[in-house]
Amino acid sequence: MRIPRRWQSLGQKAHKTIRALQLELHRQPTDHEIAAALEISVAEWQEVKLAKRNRSPLSLDAPVSDEEEGSSSLGDLLPDPKYRSFQLAEEDRIRLQQALYQLEQRTREVLEFVFLHDLTQKETAERLGISSVTVSRRVKQGLKCLRLLMGSGEA
Repeated sequence: MRIPRRWQSLGQKAHKTIRALQLELHRQPTDHEIAAALEISVAEWQEVKLAKRNRSPLSLDAPVSDEEEGSSSLGDLLPDPKYRSFQLAEEDRIRLQQALYQLEQRTREVLEFVFLHDLTQKETAERLGISSVTVSRRVKQGLKCLRLLMGSGEA
């Protein structure tokens, strides 16, 4: 997953800011306090936090507790690729393709460039002759629509 440079920079700045706020407040600062100190919105701070958390690698040996079977590792919960059903993967691919074609053409093109062709948002903007901000908005809107379409089974 590619994390925007701005968020990477904010993540580094946040580390220092959080330590300073902890010393000043004598407690863990809230998201509102951190966002205010970084001069960003709470929503952006939460996205930075999530991106930073998701960027860290997770071991397949990490313990996972399960009420029914007790404790197991994350790797135990992953399906074995040798036994994965081709039919289910094919159905998912078809559902995704159908959902993509329900999107507005420009949004579909943006998603295809960013996720299928692995272009940056800037490269996508240049190829489509639109701004990077528009690309970012269309990615966000497109993913939201795909989640709705794929989640509801309407595709």
